[in-house]
Amino acid sequence: MTQKLANFMIGLFGGIAGSLLGKYVVIFVLSMIPILELRGGLIAASLLDLPMWQSFFICFIGNIIPIPFILWLINPIFRHMRDWKHLGKVVVWCENKANSKKDKIENLKYWGLFLFVGIPLPGTGAWTGCLIAALLDMDKKKSLIAAFLGVILAGIIMLVFSYGVLGRIF
Repeated sequence: MTQKLANFMIGLFGGIAGSLLGKYVVIFVLSMIPILELRGGLIAASLLDLPMWQSFFICFIGNIIPIPFILWLINPIFRHMRDWKHLGKVVVWCENKANSKKDKIENLKYWGLFLFVGIPLPGTGAWTGCLIAALLDMDKKKSLIAAFLGVILAGIIMLVFSYGVLGRIF
């Protein structure tokens, strides 16, 4: 699914993906988007024939930029959004999604957050993991470190997949 989304997003960027700088912009932006995150960025980088380590670094930066904002600002933003009819529904949906996965983090705390972010499975990642950490009122600095390390682990796994397994298929 992530590969299909990455291909779709590459197509959306159209001509910008024609230049080297444009390709890096594409993978950076893809890495910031929920669901795709670094995983989609690295798959796109492989499909765009970008160098592995530069792509890892760019995707890592793109994926970690939203993390502090989610950890420190999501609860106040959600409180404000609840006052709006349609935005309140978005908050409820996000909270329900996070609550459906919180048992994976709640028992192991920061190790759980690290593994949740680091093991690239559908429905996991830095966005959801940090949302859960914020809703559980976990220590923000420890959550930040766990999420950063989780993104590194996910990146290593996705490098093996994208540039190893996927690279040999395509």
